[in-house]
Amino acid sequence: MHQGQRLWLLAGTGEGPLLAERMLQRGWRVRVSVVTAAAAAAYRSLQASSLGQALELAVGALAGPAAITAALEQARSHGDPFAALIDATHPFARLISHDLATVCANGGVPLLRLGRALQQPGNATVVPDLAGLQGCALAGRSVLLAVGARQLAAAVTCSPGARHHARVLPTPVALQQALVAGLDPARLAALRPSRDFSIEMALVRRWAIHAIVCRQSGGPIEAGWRLVSQRCGCQLVLLARPAEPHAVVPLSEAALLARLDTVLAKG
Repeated sequence: MHQGQRLWLLAGTGEGPLLAERMLQRGWRVRVSVVTAAAAAAYRSLQASSLGQALELAVGALAGPAAITAALEQARSHGDPFAALIDATHPFARLISHDLATVCANGGVPLLRLGRALQQPGNATVVPDLAGLQGCALAGRSVLLAVGARQLAAAVTCSPGARHHARVLPTPVALQQALVAGLDPARLAALRPSRDFSIEMALVRRWAIHAIVCRQSGGPIEAGWRLVSQRCGCQLVLLARPAEPHAVVPLSEAALLARLDTVLAKG
């Protein structure tokens, strides 16, 4: 048990809540940083539990390395430093992962990265980036884009002639980005991923989708799209996962918790 020692976890709504719970159960105090209030809602039940007194929720994007460094220095100056920083952000959140790696390399704070298992492509087509869509023969076909609202415009540009559909998060920003990308409102679904992907499967069938484009993110989202493509007989195109920052080695949850035991024991 590490009662009183403090960790900083940056995460989303996938693995984050369970990882935070495991840390709290082991006696650590945990600050969880998420980008949006909607993401914070995934931690509310944990915050309301008997472990909640040791959980701190911080909402909002971190403004680069300077903001991260300032937060670490503030914690030290208050006599309550972070013993380690845990990056459990999305595999495609390259900027924040790079910033965390830079700060921790220069600041002497241990950084641990939670990894997601990389599945074999199977029947999926893996392209290195959105430009790779140009070689997937998507023209004249109904294509469902599930690549994140910020990448919709580029995805549409890189798949000319396709009948584009999209699933985006139900936020004003995501909807605006989808419309700016040229998506027809009738071909747009604003919803959060369903637990069993039954809604996504219904959309694919309703829209007579021929190909699904999503990210090679691992975890339940990629698994859900794989299931939909198999059951509906669709082509699945995966955007290749970006490389991790230099010298950062992703760990499984079990390995990460074991490494934390070692890091904190030295402290």
